[in-house]
Amino acid sequence: MEHSAGKPGSLRNLLIRFLLVGVLVIGVRFAYLIAVAGESCNIGRFCFFSLPETLSLVISGAGPLAVKSTSAAEELYTTKDWVNGVRFYSSAFQDLSAAGYLTPKSKSLCVETPTGRDVFALREIGVKDAIGVSRKAAKPLVKSGRGDRIPFGDGTFDFVFSGEDSFVRSAKPAEFAAEIGRTLRTGGFAVFHFANPKDTYSFNSFLDLFNCFRVVKLHGLEGFDSSMPYIREIVLRKECGDGAGKFGVDYSNGKCYVPGYKHDLVKVAEPLIAEEPLKPWITLKRNVKNIKYLPSMVDISFKNRYLYVDVGARSYGSSIGSWFRKQYPKQNKTFHVYAIEADKTFHQEYGLKKGLTLVPYAAWVKNETLTFEIHRDPGEHVEAKGRGMGRIRPLHSSGEAEFDGEVEKIQGFDFANWLKKTVKKNDFVVMKMDVEGTEFDLIPRLIKTGAICLIDEIFLECHYNRWQRCCPGQRSLKYGKTYDQCLQLFNSLRQSGVLVHQWW
Repeated sequence: MEHSAGKPGSLRNLLIRFLLVGVLVIGVRFAYLIAVAGESCNIGRFCFFSLPETLSLVISGAGPLAVKSTSAAEELYTTKDWVNGVRFYSSAFQDLSAAGYLTPKSKSLCVETPTGRDVFALREIGVKDAIGVSRKAAKPLVKSGRGDRIPFGDGTFDFVFSGEDSFVRSAKPAEFAAEIGRTLRTGGFAVFHFANPKDTYSFNSFLDLFNCFRVVKLHGLEGFDSSMPYIREIVLRKECGDGAGKFGVDYSNGKCYVPGYKHDLVKVAEPLIAEEPLKPWITLKRNVKNIKYLPSMVDISFKNRYLYVDVGARSYGSSIGSWFRKQYPKQNKTFHVYAIEADKTFHQEYGLKKGLTLVPYAAWVKNETLTFEIHRDPGEHVEAKGRGMGRIRPLHSSGEAEFDGEVEKIQGFDFANWLKKTVKKNDFVVMKMDVEGTEFDLIPRLIKTGAICLIDEIFLECHYNRWQRCCPGQRSLKYGKTYDQCLQLFNSLRQSGVLVHQWW
C-alpha cells in the first residue's frame, strides 16, 4: 500500500518539473527580448505571437490607413539591423521627447525611410500617429512617396524626421526642404540625421534651404551600424507659416554680407602672386596647378542648382570645353553653363551644345549700345575667329582718345541685374571672367548691387599693360592698368570674403 501510494506523488513531481521548464523557457525568451532586443513583444518571432494582420495608422488630413502585414515584413522585423535600428531610434526619439520637441500626440512623418524602423520606433514610445514615406512602400508602416513630393497636405504634421542620410542623398535638396516646410505646421519641429560631421560651408548651405526655420539644437550621436558610426543631429523649428523666407537674405537693396565661414575659406586659398611676372603667359598658366578649388575643400551637396557662368566665353573650347568640363571638380553634380559672348563669330557653335545657354551680349554695367575695339599686338597675325578683343566702351564715350583701329557695335546688358534675376542664393555659382579690362567696371558694380554674394567662386583674368611675348622689353598699352592695380582688385575681393583666383 505504501508503494502504490507513492505513484501519484511521482507523477505530480514530474508535472511540476515540466511546468518549471516551461516557465524557464518563457523567462529566457522574455529576458532575451528585453536585454538584447530592447523592444516589446511586437517584434515577430521573439514572442509567442506575431504582428496583427492589419494595422491602422490615422494621419490628420489623410484618414485612417489600414494595411496588411506580410510574412516578408515579419521577417524584416526580426533581423538584427531592424532591431538595432529600432532600438537606436527609440532612444533618440525619447531624448527628443524629453526635450519637448516630440509628444505622444504629435502627428509625425518620417521621410525617405525604406524600412520604416523609425516609424516603428515612434509608435513604440507612444507616438501612435506616425507614418513614413519612401519611393517604395513598406507596409504597414511606410506609404509610397518622395521627399521632394510628400503626399500630404499643408501643415499636416507636428514633427518631421529625416534619418539615415536621406537628405544628403536627395537629388533635389531644395524641393525636399520646401516639402518639409510645406507639410510641417508653424511651431513644429524638423529633425535631421547626417552620417558624419559636415564642414561649415555645407552646414550653412543646408540652413539656407530652410528660410523659415531656426536651429534649436545641434547634437552628436553614436551610430548603430558601420555605415553611420557617428551621427550629427540637427533640430529645426518652423517659425513662419507662409514660406516667405523670414530669415532669408535679401540682396535687392544692394547690401551684401559675406558670412565668416566664407572668409575662413579665403584664408586657406592659394596665395596671390605678389610680384609682377616677367613672363605672365607662363607664370599665370602654371599657377592654375596651385588653385584650391572650392569643391576640393567643402561639400557642395546642399545646393539647389549648379551653374557655371563664363563671362567673355569666346569659343566653346576656350575654357568651357577645355577646362571647366574636364578639370573643374564637380562632385558628380551636373552644371548648367551660361556662355556670355557678344562676338557673333562664336555663336553658331553654341547652338549644338546641351546643358548650355548662350547670352549673345556683352556684360556691362547697364543696358546700352557699346563698341569694342579689336586690338592687334605687334607681329600678331590672326584670322577672324581668333581676333583679339579690346576694351568695351559706350557708343558715345567722351574724355578718352579715339581708337583708330577696327571697331564694332554690340549690345551690352546690366550683368549684375541679370545675375540677380537668374541666380538664387541657394544655387552654387562658379564664374570665370575674361572681359579685356572691363573687370574694373563690372566687379565694383557686382559689389555695389550685392550680386557678388550670389557667386561662390570666381576665376578672374585681370588685364594690365603686360610685358609682351613678341617683343622683349616692351609692354602692351591696351588697358592703361598696372599689375599693382590688378593685385589691389584681387585683394579687395578676398578681404571682402570672396573666393577669387588669378586666371590667365
